[in-house]
Amino acid sequence: MTDVLYLWPAASRFGARVPKEKLYENGPVTASLREKMVTDVQRITWTHKLAEETINLPSTPAVPEIEVFQIDSKSDDVADGVLAVIDKVIPNPIVFEITREAAGRREVRMVAAHKLWGTGTSKTPAYYSTRWMPSDDERVPLPTAISLSALYFALIAPLTPIETRAGEEMSDIGLRLEAVRRLQREIARLERKIRSEPQLNRKIELRRMLKLKQAELEEQK
Repeated sequence: MTDVLYLWPAASRFGARVPKEKLYENGPVTASLREKMVTDVQRITWTHKLAEETINLPSTPAVPEIEVFQIDSKSDDVADGVLAVIDKVIPNPIVFEITREAAGRREVRMVAAHKLWGTGTSKTPAYYSTRWMPSDDERVPLPTAISLSALYFALIAPLTPIETRAGEEMSDIGLRLEAVRRLQREIARLERKIRSEPQLNRKIELRRMLKLKQAELEEQK
């Protein structure tokens, strides 16, 4: 994981306020998520549009544009489910910057999910994040890239819990992330079974299966 904040190009500045009501109108929002939107979110601002016409990088079918949203938190953080509501309404990939007030200073973290154009899902995706950083930390220029797809890859790959591989596309990373999540669930399930299994021979077999899954997880990382 790499903890950095990016200096978004001035030409990409958009600066549009996003009313929560518009999200309710354009996407299915449960009562519990609506409550989270009220309790967690002070303000949503669509701060930047990283597009061919704003940063002079060619678009691709998978990533026609990258949006940057700033969410000002009312409390300590913003739930992933709130981010997923926005991701479902906006088809383009989004990078979020969440801000909060903590111990008398303003902090920010960058967070995103692996998302390609038109691949919206009804399930909450996995979000990957930097740590909380002072909002006045020095920002770094955008990574060097030859297309918006490559830029998106460079922005979110360092957030994920896996190492990128030479020649790997964003879709490849997505498949490996899905495999990692699946294996983590299977490992957790096996660990629970081992703790509750009274029979020694069955416990030994479960431990063997656990080691296989742990080895498979390391291969995916």
